[in-house]
Amino acid sequence: MRPRWLTGLLLLGLAHADNDNSVISDKQVANQDHSATTDPYATTQAPPRGEKLSRRRWSVTCDSSQSGNECEKLLDNDLQSFWLSGAEGNTHEVTIDLSRAENVHAISVVSRQDGKTDGQIAAHQVFVSGDKNDWGEPVAYGTWYEGTGEKLAIFEPKEGQYVRLVSLGSNVASISELNIYDGADPKTVPNGGVWGPTIDLPVVAVSGAVIPETNEVLVWSSWAKDDYLHSRGYTLTAVWNMNDNSVTQRKVQETHHDMFCSGMSYDGKGELLVTGGNNDKSTSIFDPASGNWTEGNTMIISRGYQASATLADGRVFIVGGSWNGGTNYDKDGEIYDPNTEEFRFLKNALVKPMWTDDYNSGYRRDSHGWLFGWKNDTVFQGGPSKNMNWYYTEGDGDQKPAGTRADASDSMSGNAVMFDAVNGKIITFGGSPSYENSYATTDAYLIEIDEPGSQPKVTAAKNPNGEGMAYARTFHTSVVLPDGGVFTAGGQSYGVPFNDSNAHLTPELYDPKTNQFNEQQPNSIVRVYHSISLLLPDGRVFNGGSGLGVSAPTNHFDAQIYSPHYLFNQDGSLATRPTIDGVVEKKLRAGDKLTISASIDVKNASLIRYGTTTHTVNTDQRRIALDSWTANGDSYETTLPGDNGILLPGPWMLFILNDDGVPSVSQTIHIQV
Repeated sequence: MRPRWLTGLLLLGLAHADNDNSVISDKQVANQDHSATTDPYATTQAPPRGEKLSRRRWSVTCDSSQSGNECEKLLDNDLQSFWLSGAEGNTHEVTIDLSRAENVHAISVVSRQDGKTDGQIAAHQVFVSGDKNDWGEPVAYGTWYEGTGEKLAIFEPKEGQYVRLVSLGSNVASISELNIYDGADPKTVPNGGVWGPTIDLPVVAVSGAVIPETNEVLVWSSWAKDDYLHSRGYTLTAVWNMNDNSVTQRKVQETHHDMFCSGMSYDGKGELLVTGGNNDKSTSIFDPASGNWTEGNTMIISRGYQASATLADGRVFIVGGSWNGGTNYDKDGEIYDPNTEEFRFLKNALVKPMWTDDYNSGYRRDSHGWLFGWKNDTVFQGGPSKNMNWYYTEGDGDQKPAGTRADASDSMSGNAVMFDAVNGKIITFGGSPSYENSYATTDAYLIEIDEPGSQPKVTAAKNPNGEGMAYARTFHTSVVLPDGGVFTAGGQSYGVPFNDSNAHLTPELYDPKTNQFNEQQPNSIVRVYHSISLLLPDGRVFNGGSGLGVSAPTNHFDAQIYSPHYLFNQDGSLATRPTIDGVVEKKLRAGDKLTISASIDVKNASLIRYGTTTHTVNTDQRRIALDSWTANGDSYETTLPGDNGILLPGPWMLFILNDDGVPSVSQTIHIQV
């Protein structure tokens, strides 16, 4: 994202595989009128990747209708007429008979256009059936944003003759026009996982975090659901609850902080610290236990696009961030102490050694650092610059070079994941030499770090053909999985913010055993700039967002759930999962004994730290393999790593795995300082 005070080229494109040459500058975008006098709900949503089906042979039934607003009016090509349900109950439904089986990919609705707002469908479910009897699970569900514009639910194509839209939680429902789109099934990759339902969101999910203990995912955009310009000092958020699949929305204004383009980390107390961004010195603190936001103290340095990393002692290190707050001085390091809630400047933790050679120089070169808290309260910086560094946080701080990432170039908006924290192993992949208008790379490197200050070992991750990833990617996202694999999705081969061109729909999985990437099951929704991925407590992956570009038809108000290969048998049926039946103590320290009861003889398990992510960066996530267990009657015991630089303080997900590598649903473990 460009700061409001800089101009540049913004290429706009639809969801296709080639470049679009239309351009608009940031200055033009900034000069558009987005004041409160314009329609606050006007938006441009990314279109489905399919054709609108002819409605000529369709028929429609509704649960109820009011006189003069009959069901058929939602198919009459007249925006001024509309269906209006009866007012009894708070669930209403519309069922479309397509007259023949189609590969259904999306549904769109427009609510009444007569100036009245009652009847707008917010919470909803979408079903597709072949016989009007077996509806199965919804293909999409969630909550649409408020407004009278077109709303879309886009999902993996499913063959069926009948489509049902269910409106939830409103005493009336209205639709002026309804359309349905077809789609082509992606190619099938054997044992490549499954993309399952779409979660419709009221905001573009630019940032997100999994909330410990609650089975919820918190996401947010900026002050608006689809706009980051002209900040108003608050943030629109949404929460998806895995327990009941509900999506709720909330305007967070008590912290006076627009959290767009911020840094974020779960600190050692388990609270989510969000720093800078659109309001470049502001901070906000989210308490997972209460769900409350509080205003934090201001940072020493104004920042946007900075990275942060939790330390072994539970403090949070922050460096970089010239996207906002000016480029006339260096954004050197500072540190946050969750016990005092104060920030302290580290004048010798210099940012300059981690600069990239971005062609936009000042406000790009220190963005989105790949930071990893490590032993003795140090931080390892592995990228995106080709130069790596060690940062020290005592006193005034310090910095020491750690060599280059082998023969790599700068890899802005690439990914870096610590998949084996015990052995200090980090896999890095993708990115591009400059933040935008730059070709991505397939390069991947395995970094192994040891004692602070030592030179890391760096080797290329390549397949037998000598390549890293199958696809060159920038703006992609990734998560480490319970079995140690690293899943990556989305991205594009030529990096252009707010543009769906050159997008990749085939994810890849890094296998540490072979040091190679393997293609996984493709999906049907583009995820590029401003998309996120998070590991869920049940071992699935939340993959969503992309867009937030004003006047750009690339806003994706949804997320998809990906179920990795390990949740299925070879024949595609669901695998039987082991269960963690009990955890003796969930609050532990490094070196403590972890004791559990389970449905299987426990031999393998893993701890994965809860993730927080935005703009390709997820500094919190890391994995620890637990592969040494002792049986003691009905319980199993293992010893946790003894160094908090490896086992960072904060919330972790504990998974056990059976002999086939199938993971349990996790239990939350809190590591204390």
